[in-house]
Amino acid sequence: MSISSTEERSAASSATTAHQELAAERQAARERARAVQRRWATTQIAIWVISLVVVLSAWEYVGRHINPVLFTYPTAVGNAAVKMIASGELWKYLSQSLVVLFAGLGLATVFGIALGLVMARFWVVDVALDTYITALYSIPSVALVPVLVLWFGFETTAKIAVVFLFTFFPIVINTHQGVKNVDAHLTEVGRAFRCSERQVWIHIVLPAAVPFIVTGLRLAIGRGLIGMVLADLYTAITGIGYLISRYASIYRTDAMFVPIATLGLLGITLTGLLRFVEKRVAPWMHQPDQE
Repeated sequence: MSISSTEERSAASSATTAHQELAAERQAARERARAVQRRWATTQIAIWVISLVVVLSAWEYVGRHINPVLFTYPTAVGNAAVKMIASGELWKYLSQSLVVLFAGLGLATVFGIALGLVMARFWVVDVALDTYITALYSIPSVALVPVLVLWFGFETTAKIAVVFLFTFFPIVINTHQGVKNVDAHLTEVGRAFRCSERQVWIHIVLPAAVPFIVTGLRLAIGRGLIGMVLADLYTAITGIGYLISRYASIYRTDAMFVPIATLGLLGITLTGLLRFVEKRVAPWMHQPDQE
C-alpha cells in the first residue's frame, strides 16, 4: 500500500509540475504578444508624429511664401480656428451638418447592410436588383442632387436624402461582395456539423464578411462627408458648407480652411471609431504583421 501511495503522490506531483509549466509557458506567450503589440503601437505612433511634423512644416514654409488670398498656412488656420471656436460660430454650423451626416449615414448603414445580405442570400433578389444597383452607383451622385431637391425641397430632409444617396451604394456593394466571397468549404463544414441556416450565417458567413462590410463603411464615411457639404451648398445654404462658401466669397482663406480642416478631423475621428468597433467585433483583423 505504501508503494502504491508513493506512486500516486509522485504522479500527482508530476501532473502539478506539468500544469505549472504549461501555465508558465502560456503566461510567457501572452507577455511576448503584449510586447510585440506595444512595439507595433509605438512604431505606428512614431511614424505618424514624424509624418505630421514634416507635412505641417512644409505647409507652413510654402504657405508663408504664397499670397494669403490664394493660400494659407497652419498657424494662420489655428488662429482663425481659435476665434471661431471661442465665438461659437464653428460649432453652430458644424452641429447642423452633423445631424444631417449621422441621419443619412445611419439610414444608409441599416438599409445598405440589410439589402446586401438579402441580395447575397436570395439569388432571385440579386438578379432582379443587381443591374439597378450598378447603374445607380455608376451615375455621379451629384447629378441626382437636383432631382432630390425637387422631391424633398431645400430643408433637412433633402440634405439627409443626399447623404443617404452618397453612402448607400458602397455599403450595399461591399456587403454583397463580402458574403459572396465567403469560402464555400466553411459553410459546408458548418452544415456537416448540422448547423442551422441561422447558425451558419451568424457564426460563419457574417464574421467572414466583416472585412468587406467595414471597407464599405469606411468608403461611406468619406462619401458621406462629401455629400454633407454638397447638400449644404445645393440646398438651403447652412451648416459647414455655408462657412466654406461664406469665407471663400470674402477671400478669408485662413478662416475658410478651418471648416475644411474640421472635415478632415471629423473623417479621422469617425474612421477611428469604426476601427475601435471593428477590433471588438473582429479582433483577428488587427494582428500585427510582426507576429
